[in-house]
Amino acid sequence: MKHYFIYSLCGILFAALLSGCAGVSNILRSGKPDLIYSKAMEFYEKEKWSKASTLFEGMQHYYVGTPREDSISFFNARCKFKNRDYETAASLFDEFRRKFGRSPFVEDAEGMYALCFYFLSPGPTRDQTMTAEALKAINEFISRYPGSERVEKFEQINDELMTRLHEKAYLNAYTYYKIGRYKSAIVSLKNALKQYPDSHHREQIMYLITDAGYRFASNSVAEKQTDRYLSMLDSYLSFKEEFPESKYIKELDRMAKHARDYLARNNKDNNI
Repeated sequence: MKHYFIYSLCGILFAALLSGCAGVSNILRSGKPDLIYSKAMEFYEKEKWSKASTLFEGMQHYYVGTPREDSISFFNARCKFKNRDYETAASLFDEFRRKFGRSPFVEDAEGMYALCFYFLSPGPTRDQTMTAEALKAINEFISRYPGSERVEKFEQINDELMTRLHEKAYLNAYTYYKIGRYKSAIVSLKNALKQYPDSHHREQIMYLITDAGYRFASNSVAEKQTDRYLSMLDSYLSFKEEFPESKYIKELDRMAKHARDYLARNNKDNNI
């Protein structure tokens, strides 16, 4: 009895789904633009995004060159956005803003265009191409519409995305350090610091540059150790000047002493 009820319920749901699809198809086959438009708007108002989008797409050719052309394109793109099909939505909003630059919907279209990339942006462990696209679109929006009510929220998103890029740069550099590729780690860490000087990882990055420099020098052949210890000491002094109260100071002091002792034993007047 229980199984019969489940099968019956599934049958009813499937029939309802087919009926809904058939209903949209019948509306499109009617060939009546005004009917299709009114039904599309009815579905749109009821937030039935997939059905509304199907109708908007099916009627577009009827309204090319008419006052409704831009609204139909905008509503269709927004349906994709609300359905979380952000890649399609971004493409449609981009097409819309280029084609209908004077439309009253263009500000909303550009705002949602930027948000598409924000929602497509992954966490910092993954490729950040979409994050860069989001930042570009968001900053273009802020520049173009400084009085928009979206600006405050977009500035918050901008900070969030920048933090994500800082994190990505730090993680990439730290990976080299973790696997013992200290030369590559130093280059990557310095690049991360140069590219994102305000990173909340700044102290950690400068510590790792010094630590990696010490390890790199210690593991080097004798004829290269002097220059590499000197470079490490430069990093150490920069760190100590910027973070004199850091929890890493004692550890780095020990490294610096070992480097200086090595230089002294080799009769190198480094003036440090």
